Amino acid sequence: MSTLIVEGGARLSGCLVVEGNKNSALPLLAACLLTREECVLTNVPRIRDVETMAELLVGLGAEVDGVGTSTLHVRCPDVMTDQPDTTLVGRLRGSVLLVGPLLARRGSAKLAPPGGDFPARRTIATHIQALVAMGARAVDGEVHVFEAPDGLKGASIYLDEASVTGTETALLAAACADGVTEIRHAACEPHVDELCRFLSAMGAGIAGGGTPTIRVEGTSHLHGATHRLWGDYIEAGSWGVVAAVTNGEIEVRGARGEDLEVIAAVLKRMSVICEFDDDVLRVYQSTVEAARRVTTGLWPGLPSDMISLITVLATQAKGRTLVHDWMYELRLFALEQLSAMKADLFLCDPHRIIVTGSTKLRGCVLDSRDLRSGMALIAAALTAEGQSQIRPLETVERGYANLVDHLRSLGARVALDPDRRVSLGKY
Repeated sequence: MSTLIVEGGARLSGCLVVEGNKNSALPLLAACLLTREECVLTNVPRIRDVETMAELLVGLGAEVDGVGTSTLHVRCPDVMTDQPDTTLVGRLRGSVLLVGPLLARRGSAKLAPPGGDFPARRTIATHIQALVAMGARAVDGEVHVFEAPDGLKGASIYLDEASVTGTETALLAAACADGVTEIRHAACEPHVDELCRFLSAMGAGIAGGGTPTIRVEGTSHLHGATHRLWGDYIEAGSWGVVAAVTNGEIEVRGARGEDLEVIAAVLKRMSVICEFDDDVLRVYQSTVEAARRVTTGLWPGLPSDMISLITVLATQAKGRTLVHDWMYELRLFALEQLSAMKADLFLCDPHRIIVTGSTKLRGCVLDSRDLRSGMALIAAALTAEGQSQIRPLETVERGYANLVDHLRSLGARVALDPDRRVSLGKY
């Protein structure tokens, strides 16, 4: 496991271009299994989670060319097994997205408990609900087993929660189901809409993508398609916060303005001077002020993926901010480490934390327990006095391409220690 060594205090400034949305890449790769023809995805993020999903596809019988580049060619004339590699499934929450395509191609699917961030807190109950409604039979056991020997059937489905991956599972299954499926209380995030557009390009009849009600007319003859992924607005927003906490300036290109708006709105509430339009987010040197309360929400509310970074921003804001993430309690628990950096925090409960700023943070050893809080801790280390160590860096690299190179290009003083033998102070 690698350790990132950070010498804090540098003002980060410069320009970056983000690649495609990680949260789009995984369901689009899963969708490639629905057809025997070639699919081509461009602007694919070069991150560990994409590499893991590509390995899973290869293990099922697919040919995937271009891994490690931004263009992937996927062909799967035959699906050789209904059980994805157990070890890889344990690394990736998005592996659950393979169940629908496997049911469509093989009539059965066997999936070990998916891994990723907060695996014990994230169930697949919504996914099971959707699949059972379309005629799949779920078999209880340590491994999730689904059977649909007579194929999937269109159905009317009201999801018990507006789960993003639950909605995507329903879409992937419905695209090859016999008849029409209506998905209500669907997630509205941009990556769900992007999956709808890709499935439409493959030949499924889809209306309502990006709304709470999606109608899918399935077909057994989906064909290949080519798609350029939309830019990763979470990554763009992350770099915007990094600039703000270090009192720097940045221009981030590659994400759609309509996706950046929800993040820019919160930054502006905290007196961060920023502007956005299509393809660019600019953050200028600012005096950050506390927001009375910042709360995550279903789209178009603030994404939970941004809340850890907003919490770090609040440590550098004048005044008190209540940060409320009602989705994932473990994300805030990971930020308790900021107390060791001398941040003024009060953890009210698993979902709420009060941050009083501004506080000069001090460097220390930090544990990147999940992808987003890991990036937030890097942001904290960049603004702290002295040196910090963040490990394992691989956790953060699951979702941020060329992370160390990007940090250095912005002026960060960082070093990568692959095995923790490098002496501190060598940059």
